[in-house]
Amino acid sequence: MDLSEIAKKLGLSESKNLIRKAAELRRLCDVQFDSSIIGVGEVCKAIICLEIAATRFQVIFDRQAAIRLSGMSEKAYNRSFNSLQNSLGVKTKLDIRELGIQFGCVRLIPFVRNGLSLYKERFLASLPASRRATADFTRPVFTAVAFYLCAKKHKLKIDKLKLIEVCGTSESEFKCVSTSMKDLCHDVFGISKEKKDPRVVKGNRDLLDALPEKRKFENGGYLSDDGAEHSSYKKRKRMDKVAYEEWKSSVISSNDKNKAKGPCKWSRQTRLNFLKEVPETA
Repeated sequence: MDLSEIAKKLGLSESKNLIRKAAELRRLCDVQFDSSIIGVGEVCKAIICLEIAATRFQVIFDRQAAIRLSGMSEKAYNRSFNSLQNSLGVKTKLDIRELGIQFGCVRLIPFVRNGLSLYKERFLASLPASRRATADFTRPVFTAVAFYLCAKKHKLKIDKLKLIEVCGTSESEFKCVSTSMKDLCHDVFGISKEKKDPRVVKGNRDLLDALPEKRKFENGGYLSDDGAEHSSYKKRKRMDKVAYEEWKSSVISSNDKNKAKGPCKWSRQTRLNFLKEVPETA
């Protein structure tokens, strides 16, 4: 399909300079590398070149129509766009103010600028002197990640996939830069998550012991929140247990005495009387 026909279907046929720029980018792709290696067909390549050219000339580009025309899914198109753009060495200019307006987070602009400045200083300080001159912070992924982390810290919801699409990077690169920023500037971009340690939680039991209604009995057990009924039940249960232990010890001592006197035969009435003396346990 001819480039002018694709531009006509996308509503870009009136901009001749844009079509010429897209044709130039397409020829550059053919000379530098084989786009089929990265999974970009000829039609998709022409559409992506038109989008890059439209961005250069600040012309409105209908990306959803372009995705439908390419015959690819949105995710596959975004991946192909980022791969082709990076292969051509085309740098997308990303302004913090434009991001704030686009995502409705204008109040984040000063925080993003301060965070980026601090990250550059700390990142350069961590590098050896020979590599500081070659450090490049002009790539839009740094601005996008700083914007995303500031929004997350201030509990503002931002479409991460759309932000990756706007800055023209990949998810893996976005994640890598995000990890680096959180490590170097945790005080600016990091989010502290308090995890409950079982050893620490055990110390909170002292607060329960400090309350009168929750204090422990010396002989075990807790007073209940449900009222005196449950507490009296536990008390009666403990008393029954003590009574059973006393009866048990008396039976054992009685058996020992009987063994010392010699074997004896119990009558039926004696056995019934013995069973009646056994206390009930709850």
